[in-house]
Order: sequence, then structure tokens, then C-alpha cells
Amino acid sequence: MNYTYILQCSDGTFYTGWTTDITRRLKTHNAGRGAKYTKTRRPVELVYLEEYETRADAMKREIQIKKMNRKRKMALIEKKKAGESSQ
Repeated sequence: MNYTYILQCSDGTFYTGWTTDITRRLKTHNAGRGAKYTKTRRPVELVYLEEYETRADAMKREIQIKKMNRKRKMALIEKKKAGESSQ
């Protein structure tokens, strides 16, 4: 499986990426080896996750989310949280 994810950094900003192993990637980010952006903004917390069959689809979605402004990213995260709490 391939995943597109959003992390919330310790300073409140968001980081978007993609991976094939979300557990390993989150550990890598929090160890300071994940990305230059998150290295100085630890700890990070996983706040959004989407699953895709192909790497290409996950990467396309990453690009779409990165183009969103903060307000749209927050709405995406809240919508996902609301869906999880209603289950």
C-alpha cells in the first residue's frame, strides 16, 4: 500500500508527504531524519492519512494537498476526524 499523509509539527505547521510504510516514516520524522522541514519542528504528529494502490496515485495526491492553503488542509483534517468519530 501507498499512503499520503499530513503531519502537524510542534510549531503548528503542516507537512505533507507520501510513503509505503507510515509507521516507519513517522518514526523517521520524529528521529530528525525524515525531512529537512520536520527536522527542526519535532515532535510531529500524524493528523491525516489516505491509502492508495499505486505510488503514482499517492504522489499525485501529495502534490494536490501541498497546493492547498492552510484553511483547506485544516478542513480536510477535520472532515476525516468527523468521519472517524461517527463510525
